[in-house]
Amino acid sequence: MSGLAHPRPVILVVEDEPLLRMHAVDMIESAGFVVLEAANADQAIAILESRNDIRVVFTDIQMPGSMDGLKLAQAVRGRWPPIEIITTSGHVHINEPDLPVRARFVPKPYSAAQIESTLAELTR
Repeated sequence: MSGLAHPRPVILVVEDEPLLRMHAVDMIESAGFVVLEAANADQAIAILESRNDIRVVFTDIQMPGSMDGLKLAQAVRGRWPPIEIITTSGHVHINEPDLPVRARFVPKPYSAAQIESTLAELTR
């Protein structure tokens, strides 16, 4: 071992509700990840275009704007195939066939343990 620390994985949280976004950011930061925030898909795409270190996009499904979370997930899978995707919603349940390849769905309300274990699995 070289003794060099592995950099902490970068997670992009996309959530239009400020309080829910703040809660998710706090939860993910507490789990040891670096977190970036976007309030909608357009902001998320701009961040993704400006960085090359994002490992996971964690997105709400129901969002206003030019695309919802499912369309964002499809765009991420198409343009940035290595990035892992977690989708979430408290209003709709998404089945695996409706998601891009390798994307996950975690229903709201989710626990810190659920998110931490899913992120740990996806960033191994």
